[in-house]
Order: sequence, then structure tokens, then C-alpha cells
Amino acid sequence: MTKVEFTLPIDTITDSIRQEAENKAKEAYIMTLLKHGEISSGKASELLGISRLDVIDLMSKYEISVFDDSMSLEEFQAEINQAKMKLQANNL
Repeated sequence: MTKVEFTLPIDTITDSIRQEAENKAKEAYIMTLLKHGEISSGKASELLGISRLDVIDLMSKYEISVFDDSMSLEEFQAEINQAKMKLQANNL
């Protein structure tokens, strides 16, 4: 497990401002890990305590593609076809 801590010599900030800054730093750190493929969107959701849909919204804010850029067009089409088959099987 990795633990990240910041030590900044700022004595005059209020607890609410400190908490807001810590939350933003945590969000940015987790989004950076997600961007570089170190964690999944599900893990990001868990770490941030938000839904996966909220993570997708954050990904947009941080300019992170929802789609895997390393995936070829053929692989992407196969993923779509597999999803369609699952949906059709569930609707039977």
C-alpha cells in the first residue's frame, strides 16, 4: 500500500480550506493514476468514494479518455459485439 502525505509550512489556513485542498490533491492524484493505467475506474471510484458515473465525469474534467487508446478498431468492435450479444441474451 502506498501512502501519500504532503507537508507544507502554512500555518494560517483554516481546517475547511485545508480539507478542501487535501480532497482536490487526492482527486488529482487518483485521476493521474487512472490516466496512466495504474488503477481502474472502479478502483478510482472506490478510493474517491463516488460512483463510477461520477468518475467518468471527472475523467472528462481531467481530459482522460473513457476508451482505452491502445485498443485497435477491431478490438473495440469486438467489445461492442460482445456487449450486444450479452444484451440480447438478457432480453430473451
